[in-house]
Amino acid sequence: MFGSSDTRSIRDHNWLSVTVRGICLICLLMFAACTKTGESSSEFVDNIEPADELYNQGLANLQAGDRKEAREKFEAVDKQHPYSELSRKSLLMLTFMSYRDGKYADTVSTGKRYVTLYPGSKDAAYAQYLVGMSYYRQIPDITRDQNITAKAYSSMKVVTDRYPDSEYVQDAKLKMRVAFDQIAGKEMLVGRYYQERREFLAAVNRYRRVVEKFQSTRHVEEALARLTETYYSLGLVSEAQTATAVLGHNFPNSQWYKDSYDLLNAGGISPNENRNSWISKTFKSNAKNKS
Repeated sequence: MFGSSDTRSIRDHNWLSVTVRGICLICLLMFAACTKTGESSSEFVDNIEPADELYNQGLANLQAGDRKEAREKFEAVDKQHPYSELSRKSLLMLTFMSYRDGKYADTVSTGKRYVTLYPGSKDAAYAQYLVGMSYYRQIPDITRDQNITAKAYSSMKVVTDRYPDSEYVQDAKLKMRVAFDQIAGKEMLVGRYYQERREFLAAVNRYRRVVEKFQSTRHVEEALARLTETYYSLGLVSEAQTATAVLGHNFPNSQWYKDSYDLLNAGGISPNENRNSWISKTFKSNAKNKS
């Protein structure tokens, strides 16, 4: 049998052992945490390089022809020093390099990001212009889908609308006209496809779109002539006469007008404009907008 003093001694010994073990465990955990934190902190600090050094190294690598290393340096500036002035410049350099390397998807991505982050920057117009050029360089053959062409047009329109005083506006307008003409040409191609298969209503819808939406392109003359043909084939003589009359009024020396006139004349009728026709209303409306 243990006495009370012995029992107390054992209890005190057990308490002391538990306490010591607890303290040791806490110390070990604190040491491990400090070590881990210290390693992460040290690693983080070691990976950060001054923005100016990275940017200048990028420029030097680019001049030396090492584009891969240059890209890595500019990307490092963008990641390690976001929203800094050199990060802004690095993002522009990445956009420029991607365009020069023919990496158009990357150009669009970084260019749009630049314009979003720095819309008031003096270089925003250039970044947007490179976005437009990336789409423009990918404009497909007239027989294919023209979604990229539409994006080229829209992107260049942003240049002319947001940055009207920039040095890129004149070329942007030229590229817009080319893209616009390409889209209209696609509509005409599809219209002729339907017309050849005697699907005249479907053809009319395509030609009408050209007259309404693409009147400033070279395709509008043919569109009016094709409307003469399709309306005449459908027996809608008044619309055919109106199409020819409007064609002759706006393009009197056009071969398309001569052909349309001959078609009507062969049927014993002549051009006669119906002022209530959508064709007349469209040309009247566009004339007012121009003035």
